[in-house]
Amino acid sequence: MNDFLTLSLALVSGLLLGAIFFGGLWWTVQKGLSSKHPAFLFLGSLLVRTGTILVGFYFVSGGHWERLVLCLLGFVIARLIVTRLTRPVEKATNLAEASHAS
Repeated sequence: MNDFLTLSLALVSGLLLGAIFFGGLWWTVQKGLSSKHPAFLFLGSLLVRTGTILVGFYFVSGGHWERLVLCLLGFVIARLIVTRLTRPVEKATNLAEASHAS
């Protein structure tokens, strides 16, 4: 297979793995707030998410460090994307209040 295609697939796989990991974390926090046993939910989620990501990294890398690095890069990019998408909306500040603060 073409090196560029293989490395591109590693990057996309990292994006997918990151979306699974950080999306799962966001889901866990949302469900954990109303859970009767949040410790079990958080621990179980951590084990499943971490296990999934480690197995994913192992198979994506295939023993090549270049693929592993690009997979990790995709993972970090997915973190930034999920963090931005799940950020709470900030209230608009009043300009009159801001001028009194200085």
